[in-house]
Amino acid sequence: MKKFFQYLGLICLVVFSFFYTEKTVSVVKELDEIMIQIKEEQNRYQVEPINAIIHNDTIIPGIYGREIDINKSYQNMRKLGHYHHNLLVYKKIKPEISLNNNYHKYIVGGNKSKKQVSLIFMVDNDDIINNVLNILNKNSLKGNFFLTSQWLKNNNRLAIQLIEQGHNVGNLSNNFDYQSGDYIWMDTIIKKIGKQKKLFCYATDNKKDLEICAQNKNYTIKPNIIVNNYPLIEVKEKLVSGSIISFKINNTLERELELIISHIKSKDLEIVNLIELLEE
Repeated sequence: MKKFFQYLGLICLVVFSFFYTEKTVSVVKELDEIMIQIKEEQNRYQVEPINAIIHNDTIIPGIYGREIDINKSYQNMRKLGHYHHNLLVYKKIKPEISLNNNYHKYIVGGNKSKKQVSLIFMVDNDDIINNVLNILNKNSLKGNFFLTSQWLKNNNRLAIQLIEQGHNVGNLSNNFDYQSGDYIWMDTIIKKIGKQKKLFCYATDNKKDLEICAQNKNYTIKPNIIVNNYPLIEVKEKLVSGSIISFKINNTLERELELIISHIKSKDLEIVNLIELLEE
């Protein structure tokens, strides 16, 4: 019995010593000039998140905020021995309303504060995309090619090349028929060869299509600019930050695409693929 109390006392002493040491280290850390300065700078470097905008059945992505990770920043600077803002470590603050898992809404644009736009090229069964692709690659730009199932069957190697070059591939199924087996076939192929972070359908007038795409975790894109006959004129008239612009592949587009790119850049807007545009 005596030994039991001896062991118990020893254990209590160890636990108390550990607790005391931890408290001491914590107090010392809080009084460290580095820690004090990190906390003083905390508000200066904090960026509040921006919620996604939902209106009826449409959505525009939000943007994550950030705040200083105090402990990791402190550990970084302790190695240096003094405070330096370049060694600050941040952690993300998720917006309360986010694009994530909001598959049942039409995406109608990117967040305007990012000053980006995205170009969609609608690729029909017999379309030849080489000229458009060459213009994008020449300008080091990434686009989005929405393909029909027939085009994908006839050009599977080129589809792989598109993804390898950083362009996004969207799913038009068999001429927008998302209730056909072609949609699932294409979805499987794109997932297998592309490994895109996000997969895309194109908005139709049928809400059932939106539901089908959502069930397969595809985001449905509803461009805010759908170009018809005069690409350059229509882009100039309607362009805003966050625009998703849809084009048909034709000779007019090929002639005017360089001018469209120059105009977008002149408005201090960056051209990116959909995945980057929608990144929160």
